[in-house]
Amino acid sequence: MSLVDRVIERRNTLLKEGEEVVPECYQDVSKDKIRNVLNIIDRSTNDMIDAVFALLNDGPTWFSNKAVRAGIKFCDGATTAHIGAHIGILQRGGYTKLDREGRDYWLKPLWEIGALEKIMLDSNTMLFVPGHPIAKSPLCAYKISQDFKSILNAPDGEWECLAKEWVSEENKRQRLNFQAEMIQKAKEAVHSPHSQLIADSCQYYVPMFLKDYEIIFIDDGDGDRITEEQRNKLKYAGLTLQLKDSMPDVLLWNKDNNSLWVIEAVTSDGEVDIHKVNNMRAFAKRNGKSDVGFTTTYQTWKKTAERQKKYKNIAHGTYIWIQEDPSRNLYVSD
Repeated sequence: MSLVDRVIERRNTLLKEGEEVVPECYQDVSKDKIRNVLNIIDRSTNDMIDAVFALLNDGPTWFSNKAVRAGIKFCDGATTAHIGAHIGILQRGGYTKLDREGRDYWLKPLWEIGALEKIMLDSNTMLFVPGHPIAKSPLCAYKISQDFKSILNAPDGEWECLAKEWVSEENKRQRLNFQAEMIQKAKEAVHSPHSQLIADSCQYYVPMFLKDYEIIFIDDGDGDRITEEQRNKLKYAGLTLQLKDSMPDVLLWNKDNNSLWVIEAVTSDGEVDIHKVNNMRAFAKRNGKSDVGFTTTYQTWKKTAERQKKYKNIAHGTYIWIQEDPSRNLYVSD
């Protein structure tokens, strides 16, 4: 049963038994309190309020039964899908979760200032490690940072001052620097097949099939902040990012014809589907580019077959490259 079906079933059971689906408060914090705090730090949208409220849920985790038996709670760490389902189905009474791509609107603005932290569940130890060391892993999650949670838990007359102090530039810089150090340590400790596939796509696929293109952006950190060097390269290529832009694993630019090329490296999910095509075509058009091409890369034929037999989500008119069969560039026809 899918996550959406499980959450809908849970909601319907609670309604049938006459119980409340979502309480007025989680951990004694209401949505009104969240809204007031987020107003002070200029991050108050309905989606962000609901995301913070979801992450205060101190009920059992929505990860595996093994995680439930380990005593993990929802508030200890929840995936984008978990949070989106909590908002869309439990809080708003709908029949679907918020779109994963929309996380740039309701999660990114909060982790960029340190209100939320990126974490990943280690399925062996049943403990969370900092950051998303294996990008796009289904075990990647988010939690409310302890110092931000302290503001939410503070009584009236105290939280206002704490919030104003917390949002100061110096304090924000210290928080983010500390988080970055912890995330880097976690990355160094965890082997990432996704990062390796991105590296191999750049090292082997690009020189063979995209000789006229220059790599201007690589994202092997699942949304980590863009570095100054990357910003300079994007600016050099005449590209301006907006909050709504969901960047690919690799973005390339052909200076001669002013076109772009997108590479998505897939080890768990993230193929070039029609949604990605539409988003990147809009991005290219907005930035005055002549065209944009697409490639999905996989490690093996077996992985390719497994994914496409189940999802069949590769967009027509794009390419597939397979790491173990590197001499071929497969075109997906209509």
